[in-house]
Amino acid sequence: MVKKTFYITTAIDYPNGPPHIGHLYEKTIADALARWHRLKGEDVFFLTGTDEHGQKIYKTAKEKGLKPMQLIEKNVAIFKELCKKVNISNNRFIRTTEKEHEKVCQEIFLKLKANGDIYKDSYEGLYCTGCERYYTERELEEGMCPVHKKKPELVKEETYFFKMSKYQDKLLKHINDNPDFIQPESRRNEILNRLKEPLRDLSISRPVESLPWGVPVPGDKDHVLYVWLDALLNYISGIDYPGANFKKYWPANVHIIGKDILWFHTVIWPCELMSAGIKLPKTIQAHGFVNLGGEKLSKSRGITVDPIKLLDEYGTDPVRYFFLKEIPAGEDGNFSYEALVERSNSDLADVLGNLLQRVTVLTHKNFEGKIPKISKLEKIDEELIKESEILEKVDNLMQKYEWNRAVDKIWHFIRACNKYINDTEPWKLKEDKKRLGTVLYILIECLRIISIYIYPFIPETGEKVAKQIGQKIGTLKDVQFTEKTKGKMPQPEILFKKFEIKEEDPFTKVNLKVAEIIDIQDHPDADKLYVMQINLGKEKRQLVAGLKPYFKPEELKGKHIIVVTNLKPAKLKGIESNGMLLAAERKKKVAILQAPNSKPGAQVTVEGIEPGEGQITIKEFQLVQMTTKDKKARYKGKTLKTDSEEVIAEIEDNAKVL
Repeated sequence: MVKKTFYITTAIDYPNGPPHIGHLYEKTIADALARWHRLKGEDVFFLTGTDEHGQKIYKTAKEKGLKPMQLIEKNVAIFKELCKKVNISNNRFIRTTEKEHEKVCQEIFLKLKANGDIYKDSYEGLYCTGCERYYTERELEEGMCPVHKKKPELVKEETYFFKMSKYQDKLLKHINDNPDFIQPESRRNEILNRLKEPLRDLSISRPVESLPWGVPVPGDKDHVLYVWLDALLNYISGIDYPGANFKKYWPANVHIIGKDILWFHTVIWPCELMSAGIKLPKTIQAHGFVNLGGEKLSKSRGITVDPIKLLDEYGTDPVRYFFLKEIPAGEDGNFSYEALVERSNSDLADVLGNLLQRVTVLTHKNFEGKIPKISKLEKIDEELIKESEILEKVDNLMQKYEWNRAVDKIWHFIRACNKYINDTEPWKLKEDKKRLGTVLYILIECLRIISIYIYPFIPETGEKVAKQIGQKIGTLKDVQFTEKTKGKMPQPEILFKKFEIKEEDPFTKVNLKVAEIIDIQDHPDADKLYVMQINLGKEKRQLVAGLKPYFKPEELKGKHIIVVTNLKPAKLKGIESNGMLLAAERKKKVAILQAPNSKPGAQVTVEGIEPGEGQITIKEFQLVQMTTKDKKARYKGKTLKTDSEEVIAEIEDNAKVL
């Protein structure tokens, strides 16, 4: 009998920098779904990878003095390490610089052209390199990209266009006829609302003179393909279009993507496929953002968490469990170390780990680790066995891509097992071996079933649970309660150790960088404030600082100052300040902290303390007590420094840095 196929993909990631926890979250979702469908006995193909062309890659490499492939190779290695550490079961890791992928891109371009859907014209528009897309004025938020909060660049150039407008009616019909095509429903409604406006044709190439890094347009050496034609085609090149694997697995069952790339996947991608005569994927499932302290993750704004460090410190399964349980499917969710510790200690150590520990210890103590035989059932036993019959409900939730509710359903059953052990009190049944054996057998059998249910979500733990009760992981065919389970358990081991919330040094939350003051003006509504424009290397920002009583503008302009880059933006007398410069004050004298020989954007550190990752408040920063000694800025006796020099402050000792 031919197995049912299930083809699942993540979005492919830009390796212009290392991964963040949003990448970890998306891959964990996709992996849980892939593992679930394998447990159902389906033939699963799970694709992830990296998107290695485009302006973002080229620009970042140029800024770092690297060739694009040098930058890419470095960061792709980190993305692959993330996949390994988070225990991703992908069948293939595709890279869009692979020759076979480039060949598919050119083949599809020619198909679109043969269909009369490609033409050449000049284009002028507002381009966001971070998004690799054009925006209209009305799509911007206060003139800024709605995702990256940066002003897009006005670009005018000759490009090839795809007649996307030709497919608007056909696309609308498909969305209306297939309610599951875009999920969740809120995202479907968002796209339907946007499609009430006429669909514009799409620029699908860039001139080599402005972007020499991309897949060459067939027959035109002066143009490369636009990244959102190139990148999306990975979903078919990754299963060897147009070969046997493509015929076997396409159309994809689901693309798991972030909501910020919804338009590309639900409008541009299906229009391209329609033109090429290829079936559309069955579902595009958009997840929300992972926020840190209520703020969207942003490398440029210092709101980041290193996912590899997170996995190393807390372990793969606690991190996987947190994201799959804590963030509602399709919605934004918050990450914090405190919430991760609380969830792991409560659900994993106390609920699941404690259940396993009590059952295995009691079995060793009373039956030498051998699984006892079951005898006559009582009502309480039958009620728990009935509680184990959750397959249909959990599977329905997974089919609807409501993975967090599926986790809730499984943990409801685990809690029922804990209630059962508390109610039956097996530790008091030493004199009634038959009854004790029955209670323990039921609990062991429930743990066997639990090991299967939890495996897609926390696979290492599922295997450990099965091993500790002397069993192997089964499939979803094996989740029915049976009275035939036999075996002997190894010695009990603690499943999860509890974490403690660490008392953090307040400096660990702070991210300091060198910035050059490039312009300085009087604040229009405050006598003591300056409004400064600063260069942070990769970005420019505006600061408001109360330095007017101490310095003239010409004394500040061009200085390489130290800035708290991850301070929550604040308005001072109506003008926003995005960060804060550091100055030292003593006896009514003020000196700014400087690193005169360091480049804008250089990281400022204190020995033994990693720079902060999340956004902080002014109150949190005020807990950091810095001072001066020997004209150097110090924290707890250690000098602030960049990679090339110590931070100076031309002021006497014991000045307060603020």
